[in-house]
Amino acid sequence: MKNRNPFEHSYFIGYINQVTPQYVNVHFPSSTLLKSYTFEGENLNGGLVGNFVVIEGERFGFLGKILELALPEKERYELSERSFNTKDFHPTGKIEILLSFDLFEPQKIDKGLNSLPVIGAKVFVCSTEFIKDYFKNFGVKEKNKNNAPVIDLGTLTYDKQAKVQISQQGLFGRHCAVVGTTGGGKSFTTSKLVEGLCNNNSKSILIDATGEYAVHDNKSYSDNSLILIENSFFPYNRLTVSDLFVLFRPSGQVQQPILLEAIKSLKIVYCLIRDKQNYQVVEEGENVYRFKVKITSSVIEDVLIRNGCYIKQGQSTKAYKYCYYKYVSEIEDNETVNFDILNLSKQIRNECFYDNGDRWSENQDARNYGNSTSLIMRVNNVLSDEGFSKLFGFKNPSGLNVVDTLNSFIDADGEKSLLRIGFEKVPFNFQAREIMANAIGKYLLKNARESAFQESPLVLFVDEAHQFLNKKVKDEYFESTDLSAFDSIAKECRKYGLFLCITTQMPRDIPIGTLSQIGTFIVHRLINHWDKEAIANASSSGNKNTLSFLPVLGAGEAILMGVDFPMSVMLKIDKPNTEPNSGTPQFTL
Repeated sequence: MKNRNPFEHSYFIGYINQVTPQYVNVHFPSSTLLKSYTFEGENLNGGLVGNFVVIEGERFGFLGKILELALPEKERYELSERSFNTKDFHPTGKIEILLSFDLFEPQKIDKGLNSLPVIGAKVFVCSTEFIKDYFKNFGVKEKNKNNAPVIDLGTLTYDKQAKVQISQQGLFGRHCAVVGTTGGGKSFTTSKLVEGLCNNNSKSILIDATGEYAVHDNKSYSDNSLILIENSFFPYNRLTVSDLFVLFRPSGQVQQPILLEAIKSLKIVYCLIRDKQNYQVVEEGENVYRFKVKITSSVIEDVLIRNGCYIKQGQSTKAYKYCYYKYVSEIEDNETVNFDILNLSKQIRNECFYDNGDRWSENQDARNYGNSTSLIMRVNNVLSDEGFSKLFGFKNPSGLNVVDTLNSFIDADGEKSLLRIGFEKVPFNFQAREIMANAIGKYLLKNARESAFQESPLVLFVDEAHQFLNKKVKDEYFESTDLSAFDSIAKECRKYGLFLCITTQMPRDIPIGTLSQIGTFIVHRLINHWDKEAIANASSSGNKNTLSFLPVLGAGEAILMGVDFPMSVMLKIDKPNTEPNSGTPQFTL
């Protein structure tokens, strides 16, 4: 059956009678050719809007899709239920040309159209087996066709016999987006994609915004799920300094330099206490350290640490500068936060003293201290918030360390293919969810840049992506800072083997920089004009004819389109074996 001639006479339905650059018109010699029939065990729908057809040419064949069907004006008045069954009508139709293929190598397809059908070319129903073979090869390089993993997505909407198997490379190789209004089937599609990756022993990390994918937790392919706050935390010392700026939101003109100095001072405290055996400790008590620092052969100065803070009031600036330059690489490394963050607000107070040259003043800089009071309050509020404390392990961290679990999952070669990170317990205040997701994304971005995924690519799913992407945090002066980790992943990480798959109800809320990097779209029902425009602008194959089907798609139906797909595919997604908890609560009496 697979080698059957696509231009077999039994598949014939009509002739081309008009050719334009956008579409061709077809004349059906008889309305009986459009009726469904069975040929050698295969059920064929002769002609329905949305059906695939093949058109015979001299050098190339053409694959097309029926867009419109109509009767000639004079025959419309004769149409009735009785006449349709007894008389012969001569319908016409409009066909969109999707791709061309070599007649002698049918599997060699060309996304562009080097030529068009000629007037009088024959049109045939496209058989199930002929179209199925094309789907598997979308996005796969010629040398990898024999061992490219595929994912069973579902069936064609108008032909339930035609299984749609798409190569994993074609789906995720240029990032992927699953979009559609609520109730359209996004969650089932996402679960289906996760199952497909796990069946192919490919790793994926799922950022689960609501906990609806917790049903995967007890599966053999799932690693220990991280439910933030409940059983896991992201250690604050694995945040970057820029993450701390997002967390505490210092104003740019005054507070940012003070916060940065406080962080540097606390890093010096960490280094000095760590290396205290290398210094002369002249005082060591429960909350006090005093070190002798030899700056030159004749100059020795004191460093005073009290209650975990670097004391600057009346102390030597030379000793501070000496310690700074000794540990400059650690202090200036924005990727490390090695200090006790609980001392941060106290250290900010210690920064508010004049630099008088060799020593800091004994008197506080009232202006700097006044400008810093709102920052000190924000730092204290964040550090004392129970949710933040559990989320970032500020005090007595308990549970699984997110970073350690991510590392062991990435490095493991076992059967565990899925790691779910649940955000269902993370509060919405202080923009905790956005900051946390951005920190995870930034950590994976760092790993990708270090080639952690070159040999074993990883897919990062971001559920309800509109909650995490295109987000900004503002300081008290309404200056904003972008949370751009996922935007950077979309722009950079294809070549590193870290692929992004986002799901959202509102594609218009996804940053244009991220959306423009998405190569594959699985689009469920969309009604809003701006959402459809966002998809049309981001997808190269999202033409007007294709997008016109979006408002009428049923639950579970979707249009698959993308850079690596020579044509868009309308399909019905199969239900996943593990259904997410995304059902609608029912009213009862």
